[in-house]
Amino acid sequence: MSLSATNLLVALQHGDGQFPSGGFAFSQGLEASSSLAERLGAFDFAGFVDTQIVHRWAGADRVALVRAHRLAGDLDALAELDREVEASTFVEGLRSGSRRNGAALLTTHERIGTKGAGAYRGMVRKGTACGHLAIVQGLLWQALGLDEPTAVAIGGYQMVASLATAAVRLGVVGAIDAQAVIARALPRIEAATSKVVTDDEPLRSFTPLCEIAVALHGASGQRLFSN
Repeated sequence: MSLSATNLLVALQHGDGQFPSGGFAFSQGLEASSSLAERLGAFDFAGFVDTQIVHRWAGADRVALVRAHRLAGDLDALAELDREVEASTFVEGLRSGSRRNGAALLTTHERIGTKGAGAYRGMVRKGTACGHLAIVQGLLWQALGLDEPTAVAIGGYQMVASLATAAVRLGVVGAIDAQAVIARALPRIEAATSKVVTDDEPLRSFTPLCEIAVALHGASGQRLFSN
């Protein structure tokens, strides 16, 4: 992958944790898994990140992002793929988190004028599209001119970085240790992105302990994150 200076800067802008995407409110099951360690087994942050990359992101979110990117702004086809993500995400906490993250990202991009953001946000508000995060990422990053490998790299990095931010806020790890986990995860993201995605690739994930934790977490009263 070779990026022009302009595209590199665009990638840095949209991969930056300071970009207002709304993801700060979600831990993707990390809070639930860490808080329920006594019931579900010892919690290890680095192991949790590895599991999320290999068994959820690589086969589900990454695939959805790639397929959305290839649709090149075809909003009706994106909505159909969006419904596939909805149907394949078993736990309500993860479904709603993905939709809310996607809605936040669409809102930001509509305000900064990214092509397709306003139209797709309108479909989400009407209920004809779900607005899942990976679908929105594929739509918007393709519209910004970022190629498929770059879009996938941003998606993988953002997923791991958001988990690290959540872990620090929860006191699971310190800031330095969190960066060490991110550095360790980068080759795993690269390895996952090297796998070919076909245009009709099914979405696959298998993180049962995380999903159980999120389901149990939904019934708890006090929590820092929405999932």
